Parts: sequence; C-alpha cells; structure tokens
Amino acid sequence: MKKRSMLVLTGAFLLLSIFSSCARKMHFLTSAVVPAAQGSAKITKDANNNYAVHVKIKNLAEPDRLQPKKSVYVVWLVTKDQNIKNLGQLKSSSGFFSSVLEGELETVTPFYPTRIFITAEDEPNVQRPGNNNILTTKASD
Repeated sequence: MKKRSMLVLTGAFLLLSIFSSCARKMHFLTSAVVPAAQGSAKITKDANNNYAVHVKIKNLAEPDRLQPKKSVYVVWLVTKDQNIKNLGQLKSSSGFFSSVLEGELETVTPFYPTRIFITAEDEPNVQRPGNNNILTTKASD
C-alpha cells in the first residue's frame, strides 16, 4: 500500500511540474504614468510551438484621460533578438458593480516574449510604439 501511494504522489508531482513548466507568468512593474495599474501576462507554449499570451490589467485610467490624450492601449512584445511586435489592442471595460477599468488581451504569436509592455496610442494598428509607455514587465531569458 505504501508503494502505491508513493507512486500516485510521484505521478501527481510529475504532472503538476509538467503543466507548470509549460506556462510562465510575467508581472507588470508599477507605472509612473498610471501608478494604480497592475497586472500580469501569462505565456503558454502550445503544441505548434507558438506562444499563447494572456494579458490582464486592472486599475487602468481611460486613455483619453492621459496627458496627452490617447484613444487605445496597445500591447507589445520584445523578442529574443530585441525586435518589437504589436500584439494588439488591450480591450478595456469596467465591471457592472465596479468603476475599476480593466483591460485584457488574448492572442497567439510565434515569437518568444522576453518582455511585454503596454503603450497608449492614437490608433491600435501602429507599427512602432510611441513614447507613452504605461506598463512593462521585467526582461527574461
């Protein structure tokens, strides 16, 4: 009986370590522009060797309340070779019972993200980030 329970525990540990090693979470640093904003990006490698990216932010300010005024938040990633890619617009909304503005983006990319950052922009399809860096994660390998 002892061997069987030890085998079950070992199997459970292996499964847990396999699933947790496939995903990593990057936390955004405190913003000088929107200090209350906080969030994280979860990165998961899929079976096709792409990376599923799920960004979730809370306590955002409306982009039109920033100085200068902007209309959208755009999520960017930095690749291993330091290229910058536009991942898309952060979809923002406030809850039914709360005025807290939250933002979220789920996307898939073939590029391994070493860092993710968010800028405030005039339009979502810009090719290069502007100077309004709102949030950023620490760089990783």
